Amino acid sequence: MSLSRKLVCLLLVLPALASAVEQYGYRVTDRLPQSRANFVQGLQIIDDSLYVSTGNYGQSHLLHYSFPEGELKQSRKLHSRIFAEGVTVLGDRVYQLTWRNRLMLVYQREQLQPLHSLPLPGEGWGLTNNGRELVYSDGSDKLHFMSPQSGKIRRSVTVTERGKPVARLNELEWIDGQVWANIWHTQRIVIIDPSNGEVQANIDLQGLLPPGERRNDTDVLNGIAHNSRDGGIWVTGKRWPWIYRIELLPKAANLP
Repeated sequence: MSLSRKLVCLLLVLPALASAVEQYGYRVTDRLPQSRANFVQGLQIIDDSLYVSTGNYGQSHLLHYSFPEGELKQSRKLHSRIFAEGVTVLGDRVYQLTWRNRLMLVYQREQLQPLHSLPLPGEGWGLTNNGRELVYSDGSDKLHFMSPQSGKIRRSVTVTERGKPVARLNELEWIDGQVWANIWHTQRIVIIDPSNGEVQANIDLQGLLPPGERRNDTDVLNGIAHNSRDGGIWVTGKRWPWIYRIELLPKAANLP
């Protein structure tokens, strides 16, 4: 085959490869009540505990609930000048992002005792971990991989979908080797390959919170938690009355 014919074939194949992003809907399989006061910025289930980070100045907390019972076990209120963001548990430490304070707060897990902080070069939005590193977003199209000991950023990847950057990456969760991310002010979650930043799948969560459950202060979808004990995926939003367990349903056909 001539070089020109090879190039033509390659150009024909590339669009198909670029559009190979799985599309999912969902089915609700369970739900648990949640306080409407919780302006959810971060969510993680580990063992029999649910950790929640709530935001807004003067209202930011780190909360520890029993799971699935929902009994509040511990609460740590943050300084009124701190707007909290994502949260993750790694080993015997709890890490909590701040939005514009340029700090990652570090707590002793058992009693939520504040220990120290790690520096951030910019804003903090979503937070998870891969078992070795902290992984956080800053509102851009980047995921940053940070040392949990020193706070040094080891590498960053640009998140793209069909070659285009995906910004406003918000709450994060590490699930089976992939990063799941809420996209701020949308009803979708993207599933990202952390090695190269490519979006592998979209989850459309339109209609998850029924209109009748919305109030004037109900805010956006935000919050993803994976229960490793049974594989359950739980999602919620800011000042939502429920956290929902969902099952992914492949759509009949991928979007163009």
